[in-house]
Parts: sequence; C-alpha cells; structure tokens
Amino acid sequence: MIKDKIINNTLGFTKAKIRYNTYREHTVKTLLIDFAQKRRVLSTREGFKDVRFLANHYSPRPLWDYLHTHQTEYNGWVHQELRVSPSDIALLYTGADIDNVAIISESHQDLTICCLVTAGARGNAQRAGIDIVGAPRTGHRESNNPGTVNIILLCSHTLTDGVMAQTIIGITEAKAAAFQDMEIKSTYTPANQATGTGTDNIVISGGDGAKLDSGGGHTKLGELINRTTRKAVMEALAKQDKIDLSVFPTLKETK
Repeated sequence: MIKDKIINNTLGFTKAKIRYNTYREHTVKTLLIDFAQKRRVLSTREGFKDVRFLANHYSPRPLWDYLHTHQTEYNGWVHQELRVSPSDIALLYTGADIDNVAIISESHQDLTICCLVTAGARGNAQRAGIDIVGAPRTGHRESNNPGTVNIILLCSHTLTDGVMAQTIIGITEAKAAAFQDMEIKSTYTPANQATGTGTDNIVISGGDGAKLDSGGGHTKLGELINRTTRKAVMEALAKQDKIDLSVFPTLKETK
C-alpha cells in the first residue's frame, strides 16, 4: 500500500514528500522532491542532468542481500512505483532510514538554502587518504548497519554548472567538519578521525532567482551552503545512530 507524508520546506518552487511502499513484504521509503518543471542539477552519482524530480530512496537491511543480485530489477520497480522515468529524476539510494532525514534551511536577504540529509556512520566510516580499500573493519561499530551520507542541496537562485561543481568542495568539507565535531572514528582505523563514509553522494539544484557565479567559502552562498550542510549532517547522524549532540562542545561562530 502506498502512503505519502508531505514535508514542509522553505522553497516555494519545490514540493517534497516521503512515499512509503512495500517490496517483498518490507517497507521501503523515498524522499521525493518535485520541481513542477525541469531543472538543471548535479549529482555525484549521475553527473549533470535536467530533471523534474530528486529522490533519496531507502531499503532496509533485510533486503540488502537480495538487492545485491537483483539491483537492475529493483531499480525498475522503484521508477515504476514513483511513476517517473529514469531520465526525469536524479535518484540516490541509502540504508539510512528516510524518517531520520534532517532538513535545515538558512537565508540571507532573498537567498535561501535548504539542505536535506540522511546519514549513518556505523557501517563504513572512513578517513580519506588513510584507509585502504578492502581492509578489515576493526572498529567497534557494526558492519551490518547503514553507513551512507546522502546530501540534497537546494538553492533559491540560479546556479551555473561551474558553481554547482564548486560547491561540492564546501559541502564535502562541511560534512567532514560534522564528523570531526561529533568525534566519529574510522571503522577501519579506529584511532583516526573519520571524514565520511565510502558511499556518500550529493545532489545540488538551483532555483529561479538571480544567477550566481561563485560559490566558494568567501561568498554568502558558500557560507550558507556550508552551514546548512554541517548542521544537517550532524542532526541526521544523531537521529540515525542515536547520538546525543548535547555532549559535544558548542563551536563559536564568527559574526
């Protein structure tokens, strides 16, 4: 049985909801964003696309072994259930429960950023540049638990392809900062601070506002993107991995 839950957001050009479906007697969930008209997006999974929809799809742990050998069949089923063609959607996949999504928005004058994140770090948190592919996971975290950070970043203003690519730097740095602030360690080398997981993805989309030609850390766009990303990643990790954020020191922000 299909059930939808509407998600409020601060951007008037999008509609968002969580769709609940059943696949092989297990509940699967999709965060679905509808632009009403096609928009240019950048996905680290699919590259640049002109799409009507963005989505982050969750399947629970009991389905994982089956999906590893039936991924093409499952992908077709997901598109069919969403009633969306593959060419018209930028789709991410995760094992982190969509109900634990964090949604953070910030604005400056007429510029608004909305960041939607699902995150888990118990399964495959790693430190970039240190951990080796295929190494055993020696950390105390359970390898069967979901370990993915999916970030959907929506902007009220028009973004060039170059700006969308540029903002990936800040988004990634902000994600790493969230891992550092929460003292999350690598599951491969537990003495080391983790910077993310091995399956993280990002989707970025602009809106109808004035065109912006820079998104670096010294711009207001970059500041808002980085701030919302860090906050949303921390909140999503806290929800999914049952982490108490109050035990970590509050960082002072420049004014």
